[in-house]
Amino acid sequence: MEPCSACYMAFVHRKTNKMAKLTKKRKAAMAKFDQTKAYSIAEAAKIVKEITNTKFDSTVDLSIRLGVDPKKANQMVRGIVTLPHGTGKTVRVLALVTPDKEAEAKAAGADYVGLDEYIEKIKGGWTDVDVIITMPSVMGKVGALGRVLGPRGLMPNPKTGTVTMEIGKAVTDSKGGKIDFKVDKQSHIHSACAKTSFDSQKIADNANELLQAIIKLKPSSAKGAYLRSVFMSSTMSPSIQIDTKTLAGV
Repeated sequence: MEPCSACYMAFVHRKTNKMAKLTKKRKAAMAKFDQTKAYSIAEAAKIVKEITNTKFDSTVDLSIRLGVDPKKANQMVRGIVTLPHGTGKTVRVLALVTPDKEAEAKAAGADYVGLDEYIEKIKGGWTDVDVIITMPSVMGKVGALGRVLGPRGLMPNPKTGTVTMEIGKAVTDSKGGKIDFKVDKQSHIHSACAKTSFDSQKIADNANELLQAIIKLKPSSAKGAYLRSVFMSSTMSPSIQIDTKTLAGV
């Protein structure tokens, strides 16, 4: 016998309310700071370490809302930055290069080096890497992989420094903490900047480096407040608001 619609809706309502309830851990975390207050980067970094209770090394993220209209080409905010203390993440790099550049890529620490054989692997669906670096002269071959690499954010791009003749430097930068960021359709930038295993000063340094890079890219055509809001959080933690007035250059 099937339950009546009223009984089913009551069940869904109870289940939804139960799911909406805060866990004890989250309540405890939220009690450790004032959610109505905006903090400096240094203060937020200390708080995010204190309220993180995962059993794994959580990622520290920044969520930034910008006062730009990404639909307008002259208000698109995109760039790259090398974090002073790295990301804390092991970055797997594939260098799609000609034979004369293979030794340079390997010496710099690329995890995979080659060209045609890896292009065929990618066509078959292999994308077990975090960054792909290549050369302008082989972009004709690499460009054909757009349907596979594009949706995964792996397509090499000169603007992010992943299409270059300086293969060794590009590999070293990618392995050492270089990240790229881009404003989305909702005028937000979401980016990882550290791990909670970092001490609070290193978290603050990395976060400040990313924010300063974004501030420097403020479009001249953007009107009003540029940094509308900035929040720091770690995996599964509450968000901590950062006081944008404490950031130089805003």
